[in-house]
Amino acid sequence: MLTMSTEQAVHREALPNGLVLITEPMEHVRSVSVGIWLRSGSRREPAALNGITHFIEHMVFKGTERRSAEEIARAVDGVGGMLDAFTAKEMTCFNVKVLDEHLPLAFDVLSDLVRRPLFAAEDVRREKSVVLEEIKMDHDNPDYVVHEVFTQGFWRGHPLGMPIIGTPETVRGFEPQAVADCFRRWYAPSNMVIAAAGHVTPQQMRALVEREFGSLRPGEPVPQDAPPAGTPHLTVHPRELEQVHLCLGVRAYPMAHEKRFVLAVMNTALGGGTSSRLFQSVREREGLAYAVFSDVSLYHDAGVLTVYAASSRENAEKLIRTIATEFRLLKNELLPPEELRRVKDNLRGSLLLGLESSGSRMSHLARQELYFGRFATNEELLAAIEAVTAAEVQALAQEFFQPEQIAATLAGDAKGFALTRDLLAC
Repeated sequence: MLTMSTEQAVHREALPNGLVLITEPMEHVRSVSVGIWLRSGSRREPAALNGITHFIEHMVFKGTERRSAEEIARAVDGVGGMLDAFTAKEMTCFNVKVLDEHLPLAFDVLSDLVRRPLFAAEDVRREKSVVLEEIKMDHDNPDYVVHEVFTQGFWRGHPLGMPIIGTPETVRGFEPQAVADCFRRWYAPSNMVIAAAGHVTPQQMRALVEREFGSLRPGEPVPQDAPPAGTPHLTVHPRELEQVHLCLGVRAYPMAHEKRFVLAVMNTALGGGTSSRLFQSVREREGLAYAVFSDVSLYHDAGVLTVYAASSRENAEKLIRTIATEFRLLKNELLPPEELRRVKDNLRGSLLLGLESSGSRMSHLARQELYFGRFATNEELLAAIEAVTAAEVQALAQEFFQPEQIAATLAGDAKGFALTRDLLAC
């Protein structure tokens, strides 16, 4: 028997085997977006199999019991739809977007991927070569490199520090049996959330989900790893590049923390767009960098706030000190009322504009289920943003931006540049 709760137009249903189905009808659109989300990402991998979650995501598209790789691609592309997937630290997602009339076909393809992949030995061998080329491509991207080196140092000794894509050594060691074993362990109904948004009814989705997943056994619980402790490392990563690429970061709150909205306001004020403090000071006033921004990466038990910028070797010291100055100003001064208003309007606009498509609404539903176990209305989210005060932002900055807590990675041709903690004085 299904259990169901309804909040406004969002319908949440739980199958007896643990699978959660969330549906949000959108009568004004013709599209339907559906995602099958796994509560497992790269942080669940043992070190020797680092990258295998991402590898499985690739492999399911190589053929199933019902379809070849070409037939998978043609089925959705042939009706003008979009089929995609991604792997993250704490989740894996397979999603499709089609016209409402093609929903049965699209869901059949999506279900086929996560239920009946073949993992043929020759396909595994061939896809290892593809992923190894993907790793090489990433390593040619200095933005990726500096963030990856920073992340590995910050979450040192913890699965969150391992690269999602894996390493050349681990990927070369993947065997079909290990791929199949991990798939069986993680791709179980009790580890799944199915989210749908668009021109669809809860009854339609329930019928499709029950047909494909209703008779499956729950699967074993996925073990949780220990919470990580951020390491405030200072790392110089030599590379022959035209610029030096900088990533600074501090420990932040987990995804569901009560102060997450204060964090969102502070991050937006600091480096969340072209009107942010970092963009205006680093790029517009000082001319030190073309790209500069801050971002937050939040997980169920941890989080990190990072700042990225790239500049010439000659400007590296001034760049770091300018960023540290913005940290200090957030600590020492309240956000002026007009800036606080602008930041809140930015967040409000980003939230509402970002939820206009069926695909973004589907993703929003799934992430709320994965991290909160409930769906917060737009009104709740907007009210939480509006409630943030300048004093709360200042207190958060004073908590986070302590020089001894700041981690930093510099990637590029540093030419003897010393990345020292005194440069981070704030």
